Amino acid sequence: MEDHPQSTLVDVAREAGVSRATVDRVINGRPNVKAKTVAKVRDAMARLHYRPDPLAAGLARRSRHRFCFVLPTGTNAFMQDLATQIATMGDWLARNRAFVDRVEVDVFDPQALATALDELPRAYDGVAVVALDDPLVRASIDRLVADDVPVVTLISDVPASRRLRFVGIDNSAAGRTAAMLLGRFLAGQKGAVGVLVGSLSLRDHMERCFGFSQLLGREFPGLRILPVVEMRDDRDLAETAVRDLLKAHSDLVALYNAGAGNQGVAAALKAARKTPRLVFVAHELTALSRELLLAGVADAVIAQNPGHEARSAARLLLSRGLDEAIIAEQERIRIDIFLRENLP
Repeated sequence: MEDHPQSTLVDVAREAGVSRATVDRVINGRPNVKAKTVAKVRDAMARLHYRPDPLAAGLARRSRHRFCFVLPTGTNAFMQDLATQIATMGDWLARNRAFVDRVEVDVFDPQALATALDELPRAYDGVAVVALDDPLVRASIDRLVADDVPVVTLISDVPASRRLRFVGIDNSAAGRTAAMLLGRFLAGQKGAVGVLVGSLSLRDHMERCFGFSQLLGREFPGLRILPVVEMRDDRDLAETAVRDLLKAHSDLVALYNAGAGNQGVAAALKAARKTPRLVFVAHELTALSRELLLAGVADAVIAQNPGHEARSAARLLLSRGLDEAIIAEQERIRIDIFLRENLP
C-alpha cells in the first residue's frame, strides 16, 4: 500500500471527521474521549499511515494558550478583587505562554450566562466561570466541553456538568463555621436570625445556607432561622432587606450574610441603632468588611483567597493543555476566619 509521508494531524482530523484537538487527545491518551471516537481516529491514522512527530509534539507543548474567565457584573467587592488578581497574574501567565481574556455577565440571569458561554469562541484553550447552577448554564458548559474547551467552575459550582474541576472552598463547611461563630457570640441568647443570600441558584450561597441551618438548628435550638432573603448581591436590596427584617421581627438577634452587599447591611444596622446590637457574620475579606470588623459592626468574616483561586484556575487549565499532573494539595482552597483581632 502506498505510504503517506506528508499526512498531518489536520489530515487525520479531516479523515476521521473530528477536531484537531480530539485527534491530539487520542494520540496523547487523554481522558474524556468516547471509545467510538478513539476508534475512528485510529482507523484514520492507519489509513493515512500517520505517525506522530515527537518534535512537533514538543513544539505543541510550547504553543500559546488563551483562556477566558467569565465573571459577574455588578458591585460585588470580592468579585472585583478576583478580577484584580486575574489581571496581576498576567506576567506569570505570559512566562508560561498563556494569556487570559475576561468577560463580564449577569450571572444571576441564567439565560444571559448561558448565552455568553455559548458565544465564546471555541478557539479558547479553557474557560473558568463563576457559574449559576441552572439547567441552561449546565448545558452550555457541557457544549463547551463537547467542543474540546475544558471548563473550570470558579467560586460557585455546577457539579452535574462536565466541568473539569471546581475551584473554591467547601461552602457547606463555611456555612457551618458561620453558624458556630454566630451561636457562640450570642452566648445563650434566644431569638430570630436573619439570613441573606445573593441567590439560592448560586451553588456556593445555597450550600452555605444548608450548612448554616444544619448546625444552628442542632447546636443552638433557642435560635430561630427566618426565611432566606435573596438580594442579588446588591447593596441597596440588602439594605432594604435588613430594614424590613428589623421592622418585622422585634426579637431579631443576629444576621448572617452568605453573599455580598455588606455595605447595605451595615447601613441598615447603623441607621437602626438597635440595642443590644445584632451579631453579624459575613463573607469575604474586602476593604469594606475590614472596616466593618474594625468598627465593631461585623463580628466575624468567613473568607477565601481570590488570588489563590485565580491562580489555581489558571494552573488547572494550563496543566490540562500541557497534559501535566497537578499537585492536589496546592489547589485546595482554605476557609479563613477573620476577627478584628487577627486582621492581616
